Amino acid sequence: MADTDIAKRASFDIIRYAQAWEDADILAAALRVKPSDTVVSIASAGDNALALLAEGAERVIAVDLNPTQLACVRMRMAMYRTHSHQDFLELMGSRPSGRRKHLLELAAAKLSDEDQAFWASRKDEVGRYGVGGVGKFEKYFRTFREWVIPFIHTREVIDLLLTPREPQQRAEFYDKRWNNWGWRQMVKVFFSRFVMGQLGRDPAFFDHVEGGPAAQVARLTRKALVDQDPSENPYLHWILKGTHGEALPRALEAERFEIIRDRLDRLEVRLCTVETLASEGVKADAFNLSDIFEYMSPEAHEAAYGTILAASNPGARIAYWNMMAPRRVPASHASKVTTNGALEAKLKPLDKAFFYSDFVIEEVV
Repeated sequence: MADTDIAKRASFDIIRYAQAWEDADILAAALRVKPSDTVVSIASAGDNALALLAEGAERVIAVDLNPTQLACVRMRMAMYRTHSHQDFLELMGSRPSGRRKHLLELAAAKLSDEDQAFWASRKDEVGRYGVGGVGKFEKYFRTFREWVIPFIHTREVIDLLLTPREPQQRAEFYDKRWNNWGWRQMVKVFFSRFVMGQLGRDPAFFDHVEGGPAAQVARLTRKALVDQDPSENPYLHWILKGTHGEALPRALEAERFEIIRDRLDRLEVRLCTVETLASEGVKADAFNLSDIFEYMSPEAHEAAYGTILAASNPGARIAYWNMMAPRRVPASHASKVTTNGALEAKLKPLDKAFFYSDFVIEEVV
């Protein structure tokens, strides 16, 4: 099966991502969900599937090959059902808390025995870092936050970085205070292909890319710290602080909390591939594909894209990210979709998940 190309090479027995690291704001703008829509979303930890649920979709199907990621989605659903917004943010790790273990137990009571055991084995880690802090990728950023950046920048400088400023002031701060020799050398090492493969992403995720991520991180960091306002970036805030700031990821915002809670019965959690859905006759109107094509060979990418088309209604919107491997509709399928270049150009500068090099929006003819 094309979708399982990566499953033969990567380990799927750990929580790889305890929160979504793709900007749901531009995702929602790209997919333009309508009330009658069926949406297929790569599950990851569930945040962006839930954000799309809040857009009013009739049905959202969250799919993943990693059962531990689906355990994260089910925990999110239990948290929405059980907790107030404030308690939810504390348990997530978005806000400081000394009672996360208790909040975890309350939410877990809504889960199956298997899921309860899964989270009970992680309660100490959740108590320290929150449900959103217990994945491999989050541990990678925690190592950066606790053991790397303190040798380069003080807490005061980090706080100043996250203080609202005008663009010209941000540029001056970046050039004079942030982008020093230590920062530049650290980026080369800590965001190298080897270190990121060992501590962050699975090494297999780099099988189909050329070069390393360090140069890209160096280039895109200026976008996040100067072109955009760092104080409004929840992903950057977590990387540097271990919590979200005043700005929250879309699914965690107060105005969407009750909407998501009320619509949880529209969310399906499936351990499968898009190919499985196509074989079942599912037809979707929108797809959040995360960055799955980046992990595939060109041949697997072509086959997987054909599967997505087989599961698409006419006019379906398809959105996905590239980090290092340039992936767009394969030539063999190019006549079946159009690229919404105007919307891409509008949304890419707004992408707060700054480490991605491209955001693709395609529509089925």
